[in-house]
Amino acid sequence: MARTLHPKTLGVCTAVGLALALTLGSAMPASADIIIDGPVNLGTAETYGVLGASAVTNTGPTVVNGDVGVSPDTSVTGFGGLPNGTINGTLHQTDAAAAQAQTDTTTAFNVAASLTPTATGLTELSGLSLTPGVYSGGALSLSNNNTLTLAGSAQSVWVFQAASTLTIGSATSIIVTGGASACNVFWQVGSSATIGTGAAFQGTILAQESVTATTGATVVGRLLARVAAVTLDTNTITAPTGCPPPGTPSETAVPVITSSTPPAATAGTPYSYTITATGNPAPTYTVSAGTLPAGLTLGGTTGTIAGTPTTPGSSTFTITASNGQTPDASATYTVTTRPAASTPGGGSGGTGPQRALAATGADAGQTGVLAGLMLLTGLAFVGSAARRRAKRAD
Repeated sequence: MARTLHPKTLGVCTAVGLALALTLGSAMPASADIIIDGPVNLGTAETYGVLGASAVTNTGPTVVNGDVGVSPDTSVTGFGGLPNGTINGTLHQTDAAAAQAQTDTTTAFNVAASLTPTATGLTELSGLSLTPGVYSGGALSLSNNNTLTLAGSAQSVWVFQAASTLTIGSATSIIVTGGASACNVFWQVGSSATIGTGAAFQGTILAQESVTATTGATVVGRLLARVAAVTLDTNTITAPTGCPPPGTPSETAVPVITSSTPPAATAGTPYSYTITATGNPAPTYTVSAGTLPAGLTLGGTTGTIAGTPTTPGSSTFTITASNGQTPDASATYTVTTRPAASTPGGGSGGTGPQRALAATGADAGQTGVLAGLMLLTGLAFVGSAARRRAKRAD
């Protein structure tokens, strides 16, 4: 049989559910700016055209313009001049340099994976023209004979997050325009990546498992595999040079305030709320009109309004976010400061009966129940005595 909640119980459950929903809602991350602040730092892996973990295997006259390395395993095959492959760089075969490059690849992989996406749910990249940003999906693919265009400037950065595989079809092309370069294109792959026959690929692959470049594929970028092999077949791989160093700012963007209206405050209760804004460089914050509630201050670099409000009332103020790009972003808010909470009977500690009850450890509700029980007991006793007297009189 279904049970029906008592109205008071239902009310408590509803209040708890609402509080939990508000708590979870406030913890949701803000959306990322479409501009990424500089390229992913590859560390010492930057000089590698090919880096494997279990092996690097080549067939045919592949040319790698850059370093080739393997770690922690030792196998590198298929190089050493025609008809084998050529390395126009340094071979690091299970040495300290290869081990460090693998460590730096892991760091870069994790950083790329942690970025908040600009767009999610991508699968097929064919025919797209994408502005700088972070693009994520499950299994990403570029179908045979198709093109992906990346349109930006020399400072533009793209990061593609594939939760599982990356499949670049045969005879495909990745085209960068507007001065953009393969220096700032990164492919973070949750499992393995495959570049099809005759494809013209651009960017650095950071693969959790393996990378395979099939016959005749060309790569302007890097093939970096964390735990498995890199397999090559008559490829030309050129590690980009002259790339902007890590930390180089990407293109600028005007600030845009993204936070909602700050909540009400209570006098005497600590308060904190952060105003957020996108933009590149990161904006700073000022109170450009009006005043904050008494007792609160604004963090210029964090945008956090914090402190302990002292005076009940209503305060209207304008916060401006600036980063040197015009126009600035401004938003006007009104925050109400409520009086400090007090208990019935006056004051935070109560007076008279309330204070006396508090001293005994009982509250008004408990005392009311006790008094009612005593009253009922007394009435029952009086009624019983009256009945006994009536029987004696008879």
